[in-house]
Amino acid sequence: MAFSYLKTHLQARREDTLLRERHLISHASAREITIAGKHYLNFASNDYLGFAEQPVDSLSSQPLGSHSSPLVTGYKQSQHQLERYLCEQLGFESGLLFNSGFSANSSVLKALFQDKATAQKSAIFQDKLNHASLIDGALHSQAAMIRFNHNDMRHLKSHLEKSPAINKLIISEGVFSMDGDQAPIESLSAIAKEFNAWLMIDDAHGFGVLGENGLGSCDFIKPELLVITFGKAVASSGACLLASKEVIDYLLQFNRDYIYSTGMSPLLAELTLTRLQQITAEQGAQKRKQLADNIDYFKLLATKHNIAVMPSNTAIQPIVLGCAEHTLEVANTLKKAGIWLTAIRPPTVAFNTSRLRITLTAAHTKADIEHLIAELVIAL
Repeated sequence: MAFSYLKTHLQARREDTLLRERHLISHASAREITIAGKHYLNFASNDYLGFAEQPVDSLSSQPLGSHSSPLVTGYKQSQHQLERYLCEQLGFESGLLFNSGFSANSSVLKALFQDKATAQKSAIFQDKLNHASLIDGALHSQAAMIRFNHNDMRHLKSHLEKSPAINKLIISEGVFSMDGDQAPIESLSAIAKEFNAWLMIDDAHGFGVLGENGLGSCDFIKPELLVITFGKAVASSGACLLASKEVIDYLLQFNRDYIYSTGMSPLLAELTLTRLQQITAEQGAQKRKQLADNIDYFKLLATKHNIAVMPSNTAIQPIVLGCAEHTLEVANTLKKAGIWLTAIRPPTVAFNTSRLRITLTAAHTKADIEHLIAELVIAL
């Protein structure tokens, strides 16, 4: 029978406790979530600063739709202003808005290495824990892809030393989404310069949270390509690639995702700019301070109760349990106790590294964290 493999693959996922399902959410904030009429403390949100529930003050007259591709009639003033603000804040010549971080990451790599004539002279060097969007983009490009061990600079250098490529691009995340640890940006930048390579950083989980003014992992060191995602701490949607004018001009010619997609909503662009201005102002600083205090308090209690959390100083605090079935059982036990946590299982993470991915936000209280720890002690 045609397409009979669909049922076979779904059944295999079900038997391996790896089947993904959606949950219909009636209300969600950085601190709480309501699903099927039941209320939970939310420790699975990427709204790290708790901005999502805060209304954006605006008397905007911007239209909701941009009508067409940015290269037709879809590039509006609010989109331009958002790009320029990020360029000015982070010290880049030019920017390009995308409707999602996944699209930004994957399409940029496909476009940069779209020329088959230079394929044999090009190589992409990726941290093994990079996001799926980066891996997919490299796989669909014309360049060779080489993966180095997570945050292992010696392993990266050994690959670079052996590579005959002329066009070399090193890619890492600023904060790794499933481990919560940070990339050694300074070392990556130095290695890139040593080997005449470019550096690309996806700072989805660092921007808004890290840096003196919330400018993220690349506050002082500027990679050749920086992707800022708005769906996490900015509590909006979409992304922006920051780079040189030459790179952006090149992508305007060859980035198919950008050329053939309707541009970002002008209304969303304006509201996102307002949110960015809040993040880099005093309000954002206060929220970052609260988040930092919550992270410290969680780690203190976890250590006190011998809960083995992965080494991380960010809002992402994973507990690796290994077995997918056991991880799901623990997550379900916590849900019965009113705590919403995601059981992260393969293929999102490697086999035998299934984990509870705890995300802390500025909206959580000390009592929330104490309740989480108490229930973890019981569930684990």
